[in-house]
Amino acid sequence: MKSMAPHWCAPWLAAAALAVICSFFMSSARGDEPKPDPTGAYQTTPTPQSVPGFKALDPEKATTKDVAESTNAVAQSASRSYYSINFVWTLICGFLVMFMQAGFALVETGLCRAKNAGHTMSMNFMVYALGMFGFFVCGFAFMCGGANGSPIGGPGVLGGTPTLNQMVTVGNGWGILGKTGFFLTGPAYDAQVLVWFLFMMVFMDTTATIPTGALAERWSFKSFFLFSLFIGSVLYPVYGCWVWGGGWLAQLGLKAGLGHGVIDFAGSSVVHLQGGAIALIACWLLGPRIGKYDEKGNPRPIFGHHIPMVQLGTFILAFCWFGFNTGSTMAGTDGRIGVVAVNTMIAGMSATISGVLYMWLIHPSRKPDPSMMCNSMLAGLVAVTAPCAYITPVGAFVVGLVAGVLVIWSVLFWEKRGLDDPVGAISVHGVNGAWGVLAVGLFADGTYGEGANGVAGTVGGLFYGFGAKQLIAQAIAVAVCVTWNVVAAGAIFWAIGKVLGTNRVPPEVEIAGLDIPEMGAPGYPEFITAMAPEEVPASEIEAAAARVPALARFRRTLPVA
Repeated sequence: MKSMAPHWCAPWLAAAALAVICSFFMSSARGDEPKPDPTGAYQTTPTPQSVPGFKALDPEKATTKDVAESTNAVAQSASRSYYSINFVWTLICGFLVMFMQAGFALVETGLCRAKNAGHTMSMNFMVYALGMFGFFVCGFAFMCGGANGSPIGGPGVLGGTPTLNQMVTVGNGWGILGKTGFFLTGPAYDAQVLVWFLFMMVFMDTTATIPTGALAERWSFKSFFLFSLFIGSVLYPVYGCWVWGGGWLAQLGLKAGLGHGVIDFAGSSVVHLQGGAIALIACWLLGPRIGKYDEKGNPRPIFGHHIPMVQLGTFILAFCWFGFNTGSTMAGTDGRIGVVAVNTMIAGMSATISGVLYMWLIHPSRKPDPSMMCNSMLAGLVAVTAPCAYITPVGAFVVGLVAGVLVIWSVLFWEKRGLDDPVGAISVHGVNGAWGVLAVGLFADGTYGEGANGVAGTVGGLFYGFGAKQLIAQAIAVAVCVTWNVVAAGAIFWAIGKVLGTNRVPPEVEIAGLDIPEMGAPGYPEFITAMAPEEVPASEIEAAAARVPALARFRRTLPVA
């Protein structure tokens, strides 16, 4: 038998020979050892000579002018380094927030049935592009385009974004809407503005993805497509302008003496309460899933198909939340980033523990419930998002403790009132977003927040002797946020339903599963006839499937067992 050794050895021998030849030519071409760059531009260790405009001074001959010029050069270099650090910090944290889309996709898909897995995952995937498109076209301009046209100003840690300076105002300069930066053109074509855009965009997409879970398993993909455009272009940006774009809610401190105006450090209201309120009204208009309620109106459980997926997604979200909250400093040079990170971690921990203990010891099931365990952790993270930069770790612990139980009460409350939310998004993001906003006015201890929203002094809450003014401002924010989103989102959702004929898939599609009829491909081919509600007879499932042409065609392609 002929040996195969030469065939195995030949490629390795050729590679070794090539390496030897390359090494020879590289060494022969190297020449003398490299000399240090005299300008210092390529040195890994900064030196005074690496600062543009710096002059080495002779102590005996240097004039006052020489000293001033060198000092100014060093100061300019330090300023550039300051902004560069903050740019990089904000971008990296923004990248983490973008990855939250993966966490949301896993949580929502796992909590739905297998026959809808492809549809639910696709909504979470597509909302990233749809929301971003709306925000790129006009959403960012509406939200941030007037920041420097208001007394609040843009983020100074990024350079203040001075080019975004046109705001629609009413009365005594109350900011309503920005009006520069459409399509990121003109004055928005600026490095610091684009850093801010990326960070604000990924926050907006978090809001846009919240309704995809609450409306899952019966929402038409066409309706989802159109509605998501409106979230990114109108719904999120308008309220976002009022709080983060220098608008009237942020000005309540300056103009009405209500503490520091509305304080929402990382988005308990701007991101989460908005998403929860949108989910609330759309869920009510869309109606519950078939089989969710019995003939007496009592809710039935419809279990998700993949709890490990849910728990993995929750951990991804918890990890990315560090970017969400600490990144909202928009400054790696901000000394609070450690405080924010620890408060975020502690609130998630305490909420998880309180939620599990409640389910274990008080809830009639007397079981920890993995899905509720995840929702409790997420509720704690949502709640601490607004106050995380202004409270102590003990305060964060209490905020999380409340959130972990509040989310359970809320899920049961809405379910009993006919609102079918498959993933608990209304409770996690809406109810606990409101709790987090109010928590600023209760637990802010007055250590941090100097000059927030242009008001002198630090941010303080009722429990630390600062009075109720900050709490009043926070309560106004909750009321305005819910009102704006329920009215505006409800009107848009209703109008889309009228244009399309309905926002909901036909009953036969819902019973058979949305993957094939809506998306054209199954999430799990093996489960295409499974995972329907127990109360729907098998004959009805088969009859419904037969009325869905796309599903019937797909079944004919399956191999016969």
